[in-house]
Amino acid sequence: QVPLVESGGGLVQAGGSLRLSCAASGSIFSLGALAWYRQAPGKQRELVARLTSGGSFNYARSVKGRFTISKDNAKNTVYLQMNSLKPEDTAVYYCYGSDTVATYWGRGTQVTVSS
Repeated sequence: QVPLVESGGGLVQAGGSLRLSCAASGSIFSLGALAWYRQAPGKQRELVARLTSGGSFNYARSVKGRFTISKDNAKNTVYLQMNSLKPEDTAVYYCYGSDTVATYWGRGTQVTVSS
């Protein structure tokens, strides 16, 4: 099992920045994919950013150029740097990871962007 715990959410003004962290209990090196999802009230959960073990990156069109996913293998942590935040970025953000046998989710961290 690879438990995931998010942190770094909070309230920020439009145009501001936040960095979310996802700490894994265990090595993230074995995870085939790492990602961040988000879900706003009344909306479906959507993929925000994805990082594969092969080093490829994918971003939702709505956040491309503003958000960056990265990882630190030594700390077993994945990050989501969010810049130029907009009110429509308000959502619960979830950390995601998968290996050959299971999918793992964090419990989420709230990000609220005020106008």
